[in-house]
Amino acid sequence: MFSKILIANRGEIAVRIIRTCREMGIGTVAVYSDADRRAAHVLAADEAVHIGPEEASGSYLHAGNIIAAARSTGAAAIHPGYGFLAENASFAAQCAASGVVFIGPPPQAIEALGDKIRARNIMQDSGVPVIPGTLEAAVDADRLRARADELGFPVIVKASGGGGGKGMRIVHAPEELMAAVKQAAGEAQSAFGNSAVYLEKYLDRPRHVEIQVLADTQGHAVHLLERECSIQRRYQKIIEETPSPALHPALREEMGRAAVTAIQKAGYVNAGTVEFLLTPDGAFYFLEVNTRLQVEHPITEMITGLDLVREQIRIAAGLPLSITQADIQGRGHAIECRIYAEDPANGFFPSPGVIHYLKEPRGPGIRNDSGIYAGATVPVAYDPLLSKLIAYASDRDQAIARMVQALREYVVFGVKTTIPFLLDVLRCPAFQAGETFTHFIDTHFTPWQPSADRIAAAGIAYLIAERSKPRRQGAQGAAAAGIASPWQNLGHWRT
Repeated sequence: MFSKILIANRGEIAVRIIRTCREMGIGTVAVYSDADRRAAHVLAADEAVHIGPEEASGSYLHAGNIIAAARSTGAAAIHPGYGFLAENASFAAQCAASGVVFIGPPPQAIEALGDKIRARNIMQDSGVPVIPGTLEAAVDADRLRARADELGFPVIVKASGGGGGKGMRIVHAPEELMAAVKQAAGEAQSAFGNSAVYLEKYLDRPRHVEIQVLADTQGHAVHLLERECSIQRRYQKIIEETPSPALHPALREEMGRAAVTAIQKAGYVNAGTVEFLLTPDGAFYFLEVNTRLQVEHPITEMITGLDLVREQIRIAAGLPLSITQADIQGRGHAIECRIYAEDPANGFFPSPGVIHYLKEPRGPGIRNDSGIYAGATVPVAYDPLLSKLIAYASDRDQAIARMVQALREYVVFGVKTTIPFLLDVLRCPAFQAGETFTHFIDTHFTPWQPSADRIAAAGIAYLIAERSKPRRQGAQGAAAAGIASPWQNLGHWRT
């Protein structure tokens, strides 16, 4: 087992990985940019190394600086978390060449599955259903038009080398096709350095259902059931849950078997997620593979009792999976809400700044994976995810009720957050009935504004918080008042 691991990330995911390492008796090294000198993950780690300026290109995306930090601190392995370099095949290869273990899949699997056209071909060869469309890059205008006519409009133009909605265009009529291809290709080139695009048939009101998988170096692979991720804004997930309200046991088994087949065919190792679109009639189609730990992995941990980061570390150390497929039983229901520093009343515009006051929720079944603290600065340079709030209960209705209560108790002042918007989504009758699909937000919450009573409640909470703060006193004033300094108390166990 590794004696020390470097976490090549920041924010809540870095803090979460550090927590598991500490449980396993593994030392941790954080890396940080100029903007993150006092960030939560830096304070949580055993060691911290400065790797560059605020701009991610010179710090969190600078492979050379990160590998140099690992070698200088004696870290035997690097955990990339998600985002930044987590799905970068070149970085994984550089780690191996430097004698540092990359806690993730091998470079060739990242490269093959990161290219959506190649991934579609792998899935089709494996017998996994794929969305009808092209299996090669779109280049010839006449051929494209002919294939679009065969598929039937609407169709989607998609970037082969990326995701997150970039390089994607929905085309409703033939005369829109070539302009959409040009726009998507240009955006893909700018975002991913790869202008290749392809066509898919547009599916009406699908659900986004993904299967968590684990595979070790001994050839064993399992799936850890599904997550429903249909509540999305601009193709980014904001609420996830497990189990999916749409799956019955036979469909769950079929999708899980398809996911395991897919990763074994690709020579995959470590944790990953096979994503599908599920149509209202119960048909499912391969969407993509995320070759990393997912943001929403905690809800899988809640219903299975497994620690996915622990499993990742064990696999990277060459150990076999600690479980078999027969061991995996889902119990209860879990929901995750992503808390962003964004202003939902202003087009979800980022809201950087200093967190002046923070009150995190507590209670049975509540977990909060957080990367912030009162006094911390939310920088403008990075993704504005503050934390992930998870609610677990014996059934879906109780999990929703717990999440609503937890969100009502979650108080953040200094930056705007998505908490009021998430509350309205959870209270929506269609969501509570499980009638979710990928355009749920566009259908039910466009436009959206917070209610007046919620604004007033936030103001009252802030006043209460301010008035409940103890008055600051100097050391002499505290002594005169007969108040023991906490530093004096610490001295009793430090000496």
